[in-house]
Amino acid sequence: MHLEFLVILSNLLGYNLLQLNMIVNESLRLYPPTIATIRRAKTDVDLGGYKIPRGTELLIPILAVHHDIAIWGNDVNEFNPGRFSEGVARAAKHPVAFIPFGLGVRTCIGQNLAVLQTKLALAIILQRFSFRLAPSYQHAPTVLMLLYPQYGAPIIFNQLSIVDNPNQGSS
Repeated sequence: MHLEFLVILSNLLGYNLLQLNMIVNESLRLYPPTIATIRRAKTDVDLGGYKIPRGTELLIPILAVHHDIAIWGNDVNEFNPGRFSEGVARAAKHPVAFIPFGLGVRTCIGQNLAVLQTKLALAIILQRFSFRLAPSYQHAPTVLMLLYPQYGAPIIFNQLSIVDNPNQGSS
């Protein structure tokens, strides 16, 4: 049902929302909103051959998992939205390797709202503007609690004319 809804909606809007979904997911993989999370073992557990005693705190390095060549392949550092063409569970060699908002009962409560708002904002922007990075852009992701562009992300927007975007009606 969800897939059919996106196809119908994308036909109405004149562009592919499935592709937008893949782009958002790939952006979240490369630049997750949080770089790590901490979990505490509720019971003694064997994890990859290691004995983890109950109460041990484990750091889950989300950024490292999302950039692991063994999980994502040789193009791990490239922007490749196509890896999500068969859904999140099949994007990597492990079905739960994509964890930009955490996983399980402690998944970020705002995940669905954040992703929905991102897609909606992008859909509205893409109907009205083309954009590109400014020549002054320097790619320098850095970490200070969260991942962010060290020198900002200057973007140049150009308004589309109705000829450029026939799906844009008059207001």
